[in-house]
Amino acid sequence: MTERILVLGLAAAAVALASCGQTGSSSNANDGAATAPKADGAPWKQPLTAWGDPDIQGMWPIINLISTPFQRPLNPDGTPKYGDRLYLNDEEYAQTEKQLAARDQRYQDEIKSNKMGMGHWAEASHHNEAARLTSLLREPANGRFPELTERGKELASQMSSSWTGKTVQLNGKDYNVYEKPTDFDTWDRCITRGLPPSMFPFNYNNGIEISQAPGYVVIRLEMIHEARIVPVDGRPALDPAVKQWMGESRGHWEGNTLVVETTNFNGLGGMTNVGIPGSPRGNTPTTTNMKITERFTRTGENTMEYTMHVEDPEVLTAPWTAGYPMERDPGYQFFEYACNEDNTAVRNYIVTSRYERANAGKKK
Repeated sequence: MTERILVLGLAAAAVALASCGQTGSSSNANDGAATAPKADGAPWKQPLTAWGDPDIQGMWPIINLISTPFQRPLNPDGTPKYGDRLYLNDEEYAQTEKQLAARDQRYQDEIKSNKMGMGHWAEASHHNEAARLTSLLREPANGRFPELTERGKELASQMSSSWTGKTVQLNGKDYNVYEKPTDFDTWDRCITRGLPPSMFPFNYNNGIEISQAPGYVVIRLEMIHEARIVPVDGRPALDPAVKQWMGESRGHWEGNTLVVETTNFNGLGGMTNVGIPGSPRGNTPTTTNMKITERFTRTGENTMEYTMHVEDPEVLTAPWTAGYPMERDPGYQFFEYACNEDNTAVRNYIVTSRYERANAGKKK
C-alpha cells in the first residue's frame, strides 16, 4: 500500500514536470518514424519524458466511442452486419452522423425542457472519425464475440447482476430472484468495473488519464476512480497465488509503444458488461488464467492508437482483440463517481424481489 501511495505521488510530480515544459523531444533510440504532420507541416515527432521514456501523458477520454458498438450488429438473417469490414463506407458514416446529431439534439431539448429522459445519464456524442468503426472488436474478423466453451457456459449460468438477474416462474409469470449481495456483479456493488470493461465506453464517466513517473505509468479511470499502476522497470510478475480484481500489470516499451501485460486476476469479474454499448447480452465469465495484453501507440500530438488482446482458453473458444483511436482532450475534467448502489439499490432489489415472489398470484 505504501509503495502505491508513493507511486501516485511520483506520478503527480511527473505531471507537474510535464506541465512546466520538462518533457522534451531530443533524439534517442525510442524515436519513431513520423506519423502525423504538425500544423506547420513538419513531421510529428514522439516527445520524450525528462527521463527518456516515450511521453504518452494526458487526458484521453473515450466518449468519442459512444456510437461504436463493442461487437458488430447482426443482419436479420443472423449474419454479422458489414461482414469483415472494420470501417463504414461514406454512405453508412453519413447515416451514423445523422443519428448522432439527432441523439444530441434530443439531449439538448430535454435539458431545456427540464425533462428527465436521457437527462444527464448520457453524455453528448463527439463527432469524429472513430464513428467510422463498424465495431470495437477487430478479431475475430467478423467483429463478433467468440463463443463460450462448455465450461464458460457453465460459469456464465452461475453469474447474476441487476442487468441479467436469475428468474423463477411462479403462477405462470417470471420473477427476478435476488436474495443476497453476491446476486449482483462487482459494478452493482461498487467494487470495480473490472478489466476488460474499464477500458471501454459507457454513457458517462469516460475519462482516462495517463501519468508517468520514472519506472511507472499510471492509468487513472473516471469510472469508480481506480488507478492502474503499471511498473515499466522490468520487475518480475507477482507470484501466481496473488489474485486481484483488476489483475496485476507489467509494462515495457517496444519502440514508442507501451505494451502492458496483465495477469493475476481473481476470476470473479465479467469479461464484458451490458453497459458497454453493443456488448454481448449474456454473461461472459473470466477465470484466474485470463491474460490481457494492451498496446498504447501515440500517433500524433493529440492522437493515440489503443488495442487490447484477451486470452482465457478455459471459457473462450478463441481469443479476441479490440481497438480504437484515442483523442487527447486537455480540457476534459473528471467528475465524481458517487456510487451508491451498494447502499440503496442492492437492498431495494432484494426486498422487492422477496415481496413479489411471496405475493405471486395474489390479487392486489
